[in-house]
Amino acid sequence: METGNQPKATRAVEVKNPQGLHLRPGEAFARTASEFKSTIEVISGDRRVDGKSLLDIATLGASQGTQLEIEAHGPDAEVAVEVLAKIVETTSVDELTKEP
Repeated sequence: METGNQPKATRAVEVKNPQGLHLRPGEAFARTASEFKSTIEVISGDRRVDGKSLLDIATLGASQGTQLEIEAHGPDAEVAVEVLAKIVETTSVDELTKEP
């Protein structure tokens, strides 16, 4: 579904967290996604869910090793996909809060 002239970005990612994309990592993903203006969707196989909804993300049952696609439509789509991919590809939510 194209959204007119809105920029679109997609990226394939693999869930790295041993607990999968549930609870803490899912909450971090949804909270971060909500900070962007773009529409964000997470695709797993033939399922497509709202990336800003923790409940939707949890229903994917994305365990470690699951291949997902992050798709964003909107003015900050490229940045959104880049930032959200890092969340999915990190092995621990605690890594996201560490200072460099």
